[in-house]
This record gives sequence, C-alpha cells and structure tokens, in this order.
Amino acid sequence: MRVLLISANTEQINIPVLPLGTALVAAAAREAGHEVRLLNLMDDQNTRPRLEQEIAGLSPDVIGVSVRNIDDQSMRNTRFLLPSVKKVVEGCREFSPAPLVLGGAGYSIFPESALAYLEGDMGIRGEGEAALVALLRGLEIKSDLSEVPGLYLPRIGRHGRAENMGSLNHWPLPLPEDLPWIPADFRDRRLWIPIQTRRGCPMGCSYCSTSTIEGRILRKHAPERVVEALARFIERGFSQFQFVDNTFNLPPSYAEELCDRIIAAGLKIQWLGIIYPSRMSEKLMAKMARAGCRGVSLGHESGSDLMLKNLGKRFRKEEVRQVSKMFAEHGIQRMGFLLLGGPGETRETVLESLAFADSLKLNGLKITVGIRIYPNTPLAQTAVNEGMITPNDDLLHPKFYLVPGLEDWLRQTVNDWLKDRPNWTT
Repeated sequence: MRVLLISANTEQINIPVLPLGTALVAAAAREAGHEVRLLNLMDDQNTRPRLEQEIAGLSPDVIGVSVRNIDDQSMRNTRFLLPSVKKVVEGCREFSPAPLVLGGAGYSIFPESALAYLEGDMGIRGEGEAALVALLRGLEIKSDLSEVPGLYLPRIGRHGRAENMGSLNHWPLPLPEDLPWIPADFRDRRLWIPIQTRRGCPMGCSYCSTSTIEGRILRKHAPERVVEALARFIERGFSQFQFVDNTFNLPPSYAEELCDRIIAAGLKIQWLGIIYPSRMSEKLMAKMARAGCRGVSLGHESGSDLMLKNLGKRFRKEEVRQVSKMFAEHGIQRMGFLLLGGPGETRETVLESLAFADSLKLNGLKITVGIRIYPNTPLAQTAVNEGMITPNDDLLHPKFYLVPGLEDWLRQTVNDWLKDRPNWTT
C-alpha cells in the first residue's frame, strides 16, 4: 500500500525535534513491503501547499498523522497545540479520501479525546511499528481490525487488542540513507540525531506519562545493533547524537555494555543523555565520558527530600549532589530541572530546592512552576482527591497542579532568583 506519514509537530519548545517515532514507524512499514513517504512539517509556515503536493505525488491509500505535543506544559499562558494539528487533518481530508490514522506520543496519552477532537478515522495508542503494519495488512485484505494492537475508533474506544510491548529487536533502528527525516541544513543548525535504545520506565514518578505511552517494562535494543546504527550515521558525516531513553543509566549493566561497544568500535561521537540520579557508579561515568558523552540531563526535579518522596522519586538529594559532582569532574555538562508547586510543596521546600540547585553549580537549570496533570498518574488521583479536577476530566485541555495559595509568591520568588543567574530559565 502507499502510505503517507506526517509528523505534525511544528513546536520547538526547547530545541527543534527530529521525528524519531514517525521515522521508526516508516521504516517498519517500508520493511513490510509498503511504499512509504515521510513528511516532516517542523519548518513549514504554511502546510497546505506541502500537503497538496505530497498527496498529489503519492496518492496515498492511508495517511498517518503523528501527534507529539498536546500543549507547551506551561501553566501561565498555556498554548494548546492541537488546533494546528487539526488544520493538518483538515488539509488531508481536502486533498485525499484515504483513511486517516492518528498516532504518536501525545495522541497515546489521550487516545479517545484526541481522536474525537481531531476527527480522525482511527488512532493507534502506544508503539506504532507492529500496529501500523497490522493495520495496513488488515486494510489491504479488508479483514477484521480487532487484532491491531492499540487501535481506537471514534465513539467506540479501544477496538484492537492490547498495545504491543514486545522486543525492540524485531524492529529497525532509523538509518540516514532511507529516511527523509533529516533537514538539509542539519549541520548548520547543530541538531542532535535522536537515538532510542530502550523503551518503558518502571520508576513510577507521580506526574509522568511515560508508562502510558511505553509501558512500565523496560525493553532494549541489543547494544551491537545500536552501535551498527551509529556507525551508519557516522559514515554519512554525522557525529552528534542524543540518547532519548528515559534513563540512560538504567539498567547500569546495559549502559556499561553500550559504552564499551562504542569505545571498542572507535566511534568518534559526541552525545547527550538523560540520567536518573541513582545507581550511578564512578565506573559507568568514566565509560560514558570515554564513549563521547558531553552532557546529561539530571532528572532530579527537586532539592527537598520531602518533595522527592512526594514526586515518587527513588533517590534523595545527597545522591543528586554526589552524581552531579562526579559528572563535573569528568568534564560532562549538567542540565538540572525543578518542578515546583507539587503536592506538599511549601515556601520552605521551594527555598530549599532553589538553594540546593544553586549549590550544584549546574551548566543550566530549567524551572517549571505548576505540574501538568496527565491521566492515569498518581498526581491525577491526588488532584481528584483534592477537588482540583473531577474523575471524569479527560485532561486533554491542560490542567495543572499547584498548591493553592502558593502561586503568586512562588512566581515572584523564582523571578528574583533568575535575575542573577543567566543560565537559569523558566
């Protein structure tokens, strides 16, 4: 079948994001024998002409639209991002009668309400590789679609079987030569190629939607496959990568083996990763540095032990301090994050977190006031118990948790701290 996959994300909230998920699904469909084109709308100011051109050129049998971001996660002046995606859907409808399938990380958090809002014909929640291949097979032979993993239909809800959460080794990693997802001016913009070696997260942070999207069971690509993919990119002149795994250092044995293989292969790369500030050894850190790690995001979110416990973290602030110090000693830059205003937050815990972050002498710090509430999370249940939201609130239109009475003081306090710290942002 002829398939047009569209990455509808045009947001550059932190940095421009390459459509890794869409590229992986495209590779799986292409490997299954389908003709696939990938349209990345990141840099398009006017999407309608591009849609018309691509649809006319391919005449697709199926159109898939990937929804990455629902909103900008900012409590003040929140920007709801789905109206622009709806224009993409409407453009596809105008130029093609092909069935329209929704997917992507953002969609997967809100499979029924996003499907209704965007008026798609169907949606796939969770991992798309197996699901899209099964869907295309079903549409091609006009069979029952109830075996398609994670399939949702309008006004029906989940129609397919449970989402597929199998081994990653069944599916390809993205490669540069057959995926038109990298912009021509890639090197000028100093973007980082995203690589995902693991999916799923068992850590259970109270506010996090990752388990909704990827499940709680950690699944891994074989390290040798990852190194082979990296080598293919290097052959094409790319050397900067970002491991977008939820936690690069978990499990430590896998992280060590991956670093060992990168070192043994002599790959001259620079890379970034996300670190869970626990189970982080000096041995692993040294291997990361030798393997080309140049920067890490420290997912600590608070500098108060009370708040770390309330957020579902499995570490304490002294572990964060030790890990941050070791990274600095290895010449690896550190980006920190604070989520302020969560359950149990007080003026005292806010000041404790700000002072703690300041003491780490990080290369950068991102502060968020108020925490976006996602469905099926402990934070959502807390918000229901406290009357902030109702049990029936689908949360597609963003709502935030912030301890009542704290907001004005909190925002002023954060602004005061920002004045003398140019590497801190909100």
